[in-house]
Order: sequence, then C-alpha cells, then structure tokens
Amino acid sequence: MLLVLPNITNIAALNQSYPFFIITQTNQTLNPMRFQPFLLFIALVATLGYAQAQNNKATFQGKTITLKAADGVTITADLYMTANKNAPLIVLHHQAGYSRGAYRPIAPKLNKLGFNCLALDQRSGNAAQDIKNETKKAAVKMGKSTKYPDAIPDLEAGLAYAKNTLKAKKIIYWGSSYSASLMFYMASKYANDIQAVLAFSPGEYFEIGGKKIASFASRVKCPIFVTSAKNEQKQWQGIYDAIPAGKKQSFLPQSRGFHGSKALWYFNEGNQEYWLAVKAFLKSIN
Repeated sequence: MLLVLPNITNIAALNQSYPFFIITQTNQTLNPMRFQPFLLFIALVATLGYAQAQNNKATFQGKTITLKAADGVTITADLYMTANKNAPLIVLHHQAGYSRGAYRPIAPKLNKLGFNCLALDQRSGNAAQDIKNETKKAAVKMGKSTKYPDAIPDLEAGLAYAKNTLKAKKIIYWGSSYSASLMFYMASKYANDIQAVLAFSPGEYFEIGGKKIASFASRVKCPIFVTSAKNEQKQWQGIYDAIPAGKKQSFLPQSRGFHGSKALWYFNEGNQEYWLAVKAFLKSIN
C-alpha cells in the first residue's frame, strides 16, 4: 500500500517500522509523530485482513498420495475417506490455475454427506488455498505440455485408482471450469465406470480431437449436474442442450455466484444455495 506523507526527516525509519506500506512524501515539512496514530490504524487493518485470510484457509482433513499417469507423470492427490470404505467416491478436479487445494474447504463437507473423495492435481494448474500443484511441477520437469486437454491422462489415472486401488463401487466425476468440460469427454468414453457428473462452469474452451465438448455431452448416459455463476449460462447452454433428456439438472444462483467449484467455499457469498442444489442432486443419484 502506498502512503503519501508530508516531507519528514525520518521517513526511512517509518518504512522500516511499517513494512506493509511504501511511504513517500510531499514537499511539506511536518512532525511525523502527527501521523503515528494513522499509521498504527492502517497497520492494524492490514493485520486483521491477513488474519481473516488465514481463517479462510481450510484445515486439511485428508491424506496426500501419489499415483502415475500413463505417460509417467507423477500425480499428487488428496484422499478424503469416511469410515465407510464402500461409500460412493467423488473424484474432484480443479479449474485453471488451481490445485487440489481448491477442495480443502469442500471435501470434508462431502465426507459428512457420506461420500469419499479424491482431489487431484492436474498438470494444467498452479495453486489454490496456498497448496502448490505438484503434478504441474512433475509434468514440466518431464517436458510435458500442460494445456487443458493434456490433463486427460491425469483424469484417467484418477479413474483407474478409484476402480483398482480404492475398489469404489460408485464413481462420481466432478469438474471445475476447464476440467468441467473434460468431464463430458470422460463420461462419454468411460460410460460403464462413471455413474454421475457434476460440472461447475463448463464451456467450449477447447476441442478434443477436433470435436467440440457438446459432441461428447450428446453421448453421456449418466446423470449430469451443471451450474455456474449467474452470468455464465451462455457458456454452457449449448453443451447442456446436447445432453440427452432426462439425464440432466442445472442450477443458477439468485446471487451473482462464482466461477467453478469455489462457489461452494464457505466464505464465498451465496455458497449455501449452491450446496442445497448439490445436495439435492447427490441425493437423487444415491
């Protein structure tokens, strides 16, 4: 934060005392002690803001694991298991620029609803909730491309882990933004393995093998839930229209909402209405 103060003789000391601010000066000469209460107030506001940000970070309640993609990339994931190992499993995928950390405020609540969860780091991402995307690091180290469709091997590895290691009897795929679009590809290709899909803010962000996302959506056989911020419906309406009738539900919030799964973060406005819609959908497929 920049503070412009009158010309004072001890500005270097003030900058050292208040490192949160860049303190500059005007051409007037005044006693710096006149500004001491103001500076203390600003420092207090900054400290309280930092404390609030720390409170917004969810306490990790899972276990971090690794698995391998078919191309050799090591995938990092967070596993959240309930007492019931046979409970339905939701495989969680983050949005662009994010990591598995995006689900640290969400997965524990899904556990309470009776679902086991596996939150992946996909190779296309960066960080969320101060959790770095380790899969991105591993992919870059191996010289792999990290564009949106390049994450498909990560999604396939997550599915294989869910089936073969966790022995999940019911697998639900959940995506956010670009990964929400990838959910339609996965559900069309692995129709016998994926029992339901939740897509938060999907769109025609890219093509896969020269095909639009709507073409994959038209072949999905499982129930689908689609939602987004209030002003994003145009981005996914064509995809939604392509889904076979009777297999789909959509939801738009009364509030402005948020892009992607972060709409469910407990400190984001309107999260409660999203949760009501998600709970209703999950109940309908159980």
